[in-house]
Amino acid sequence: MSESRTGTTEVPGVDVPRLSAWLQRTLPDAGPIETVRLIAGGRSNLTYGITLDGGRRIVLRRPPLGHVLPTAHDMAREYRVLSALSGGTGVPVPNPLAFCADEEVIGARFYLMDHVDGRVLRTAEDAADVTPEQARELSERLAEVLAAIHTVDVEAAGLGDFGRPAGYMARQLKRWGQQWDRSREAIVATGATRDLPEYDRLVTRLGERLPDDGRSGLVHGDYRLDNALAVLEPRPDIAAVVDWEMSTLGDPLSDLGLTLTYWAQADDADRLPVGATVTAAPGFLTRRQFAERYADMTGFDLSQIDFYVAFACFKLAVILEGIHARFLQGATVGEGFDKIGDAVPLLLERAHRILDTRTPW
Repeated sequence: MSESRTGTTEVPGVDVPRLSAWLQRTLPDAGPIETVRLIAGGRSNLTYGITLDGGRRIVLRRPPLGHVLPTAHDMAREYRVLSALSGGTGVPVPNPLAFCADEEVIGARFYLMDHVDGRVLRTAEDAADVTPEQARELSERLAEVLAAIHTVDVEAAGLGDFGRPAGYMARQLKRWGQQWDRSREAIVATGATRDLPEYDRLVTRLGERLPDDGRSGLVHGDYRLDNALAVLEPRPDIAAVVDWEMSTLGDPLSDLGLTLTYWAQADDADRLPVGATVTAAPGFLTRRQFAERYADMTGFDLSQIDFYVAFACFKLAVILEGIHARFLQGATVGEGFDKIGDAVPLLLERAHRILDTRTPW
């Protein structure tokens, strides 16, 4: 974890003096910057904790360094959705403070938001003090918040033009396929190669099972327990959902499928090097129970959920291949990137298995 005091430039991705000057112009009541630190754990957009004079804490989000996929890491979209949801929608999000479109300030567009007290639960060690009863209630609450996101009145929230729901899944298949090609080109440019024949076969199978357009709503795009801040007192709850960089309007079940892809269980034969493995601990809902709780809250038909989980495996494989490309370029910031590429063939195999058995559990 890197840290810098005002007047230095020791934090990767943030020019602290320029940021300090911009902050004084934009939020003059905020006070001088005392420290800036990179918050560990982020493998996509970079998140920094900032302490201001007087002890106030805020958070900065910016795109990653190095190879960045087109249309991804859009700070303006992330800031817009936070601003819309913070207006009384019932979806817990951090309070947005300011957006900067001037890349000259820190080298990229970024935004600031208030710090939210809460815990990121990712591993069993993170939740060593969480009882089985608290774990169950926390995972139920996570399902309820996902249902709340998907049933937001997007017109009332000012997000009616936030995406194009018609043809969403077909466009997703095409878009992520293009992202895959770009990441593979970036990997080849580093001199690294590897054969992944199951990818092309998976794209064909998913294309053959694309569902017709149905219900649409706000989609988070990367919803999982460790993209939320959890609290245990006075009762288990989700204090805020974060990392909205891939949010749009689309098929809500694509979100549920990705959540279930990340969700670990004690009886899993394999584990991904991303997401929260803590959900395999005693008390947390199983994937089936999580989906059932979500269905109870929304009334949505989950008869094709196997397709959506297989599609989520495909999407996550593409995302991780992009992160793997940045790692090979030496452009990642943080720890754990050396194992990211290993998850890609695992996800492709898992997607085929789900389509073969027609069960996502």
